[in-house]
Amino acid sequence: MAKDSPPRWERRMQQRLARGEAAALGEFYDRFAALVHSQAHRMLDDEDAADLVTREVFGHVWENPDAYDPKQGSMRSWVARLTHRRSVERLRDTHGGAGEPDAQELEQRVRKATTAARADYIVASMPAPLRAALELAYVQRRDYRQAAADLGVTGDEARRRLRLGLQLLSTADTGPTGSAPPGHGRTP
Repeated sequence: MAKDSPPRWERRMQQRLARGEAAALGEFYDRFAALVHSQAHRMLDDEDAADLVTREVFGHVWENPDAYDPKQGSMRSWVARLTHRRSVERLRDTHGGAGEPDAQELEQRVRKATTAARADYIVASMPAPLRAALELAYVQRRDYRQAAADLGVTGDEARRRLRLGLQLLSTADTGPTGSAPPGHGRTP
C-alpha cells in the first residue's frame, strides 16, 4: 500500500476507518502520530497536554472518518487542522479569563506553532531533491560543495536546490497579520 498515490491511499484509508478496521487506525496513527504530537507539543509546550491532544485527535478520526473531505486538502492537512484546533482549544481552556499579557503570549505561541507546522508541511511536500539538499546543508552541516558531491550534482545545481528549498521554506512565516492556520483555506 505504500506505493499507492496519496489520494488513493487516503480514499482507502477513509473507507477502512469507516468500516471500523482497528488495523487502519494503527496504520493511520503510525503515519501521522509524529506530526500530531510534535505540532501539539510546539503549541502547548507541555508533554502531557500534547499526549492528550494526540489522543483526542486520533479519537476524533476514529469516531468521524467521514469528516475528512478530500476537496479540502490532503489527509495530512486535515490532521494538522484538527491538531491545531484542539491545541488552541486546550490553550484557551488553560488561559481562559487571563489578562492581556497572557492573551498576547497565547497569540504568540499559536503564531509560532502555526509557522512551524507550515514549515513541516512544506518540507514534507517539497520534491525529494530539494529536501535532500536542505537536509545535507542544515542537518548534516555540509556546505554546498559537499552537498553537491554527496548528491552527485554540480555545485551550481546544489546551490539552486538549496536556494529554491529556502525560498519555499520562507513562505512558512506569512507574518503576524493575515496568516491562517495550516489547512485553513488553501493548503500552504
